[in-house]
Amino acid sequence: MNHSKSKAIVLSGLLVSFGIIVPVFFHMFGGAGPIFLPMHLPVLIGGFMLSPFYAFLVGIITPFASSVLTGMPVLMPMAPIMMVELGFYGLSVALLKRVNLHDIVALVGAMILGRLAAGLMVAIMVNLVGIKFAPPIAYVTGAVIGGIPGIIIQLILIPSILIAIRKFKPELLRK
Repeated sequence: MNHSKSKAIVLSGLLVSFGIIVPVFFHMFGGAGPIFLPMHLPVLIGGFMLSPFYAFLVGIITPFASSVLTGMPVLMPMAPIMMVELGFYGLSVALLKRVNLHDIVALVGAMILGRLAAGLMVAIMVNLVGIKFAPPIAYVTGAVIGGIPGIIIQLILIPSILIAIRKFKPELLRK
């Protein structure tokens, strides 16, 4: 295994770990996860640090592993929805950065694409699997409105973290 692949695997594992641990702290204060979206942070940051493949994997593995290990999100129906949403977050940021978009543009683009993918997953689960759930438009609208504090945190915190990484450890970011 080459150095770059080893580095990507280790970094992916670290980001998945943060994606499991950070929400636990938020949930200690009354289930604030859906408002502050703490699991989204390491996945979105991963999109800036990893290839599209590894960023996508971090996004898929994080909610599943968290569900199995902590019960958050609940396995059905939320874990599959979040696996698709966060998978698309990581993949989208990594792909949008490949075309040299500004960090904020890549971040907002990924947030939009991830939520659209979550809406599509809700539609699949409601229409094909028969799970009783909110209609896809209502789900996405509710997720965006309910998650506004988390979106604001992401738009402030992630660029700040990227600035610090560029200053102190630029080799961690993909070119």
